[in-house]
Amino acid sequence: MNGKNILLGMMLLMSAQMVSAAELKIGFVNTERVFRESAPAVRASKKLEKEFAARDQDIQKLAKQFRDLQAHLEKENVTMSEADRRNKERDLANLNRDLQRAQREFREDLNVRQNEERAAFQDRVNKAIGDLAEREKFDLILQEAVFISPRIDITDKVLRALADK
Repeated sequence: MNGKNILLGMMLLMSAQMVSAAELKIGFVNTERVFRESAPAVRASKKLEKEFAARDQDIQKLAKQFRDLQAHLEKENVTMSEADRRNKERDLANLNRDLQRAQREFREDLNVRQNEERAAFQDRVNKAIGDLAEREKFDLILQEAVFISPRIDITDKVLRALADK
């Protein structure tokens, strides 16, 4: 939540206390919990795991090849000819470079996809919160705070709303 939203929330609270004798209805949503526990978030996580599983296996195979070649080089280093040793060291360096590049690209691609999924999910969460706010006539719903009374925590309601969709 940015500073403008916090200031707006504080102003709303102060004006509600001064102007109206009616009770202000406030709710709080633990968005990190929603991102961890909601059914759509779990499905998105599993989708990404499945999407990237083959690439992860390829990287694991490449890492095993690197370790095996490194072990072979260490074990046979004394008995190898100088030319064989140089060739194996060059192969090891090339394999290491390929492995590092594959790992970096994997992390970057996974990060991009996670951000895409999170952004799409954030829109769904915001809509669910907005619908809940209208339906239950909330005056203010916060997503970040220093202290929250369990009495105003509506995270479970948001999780149920997301599970229904």
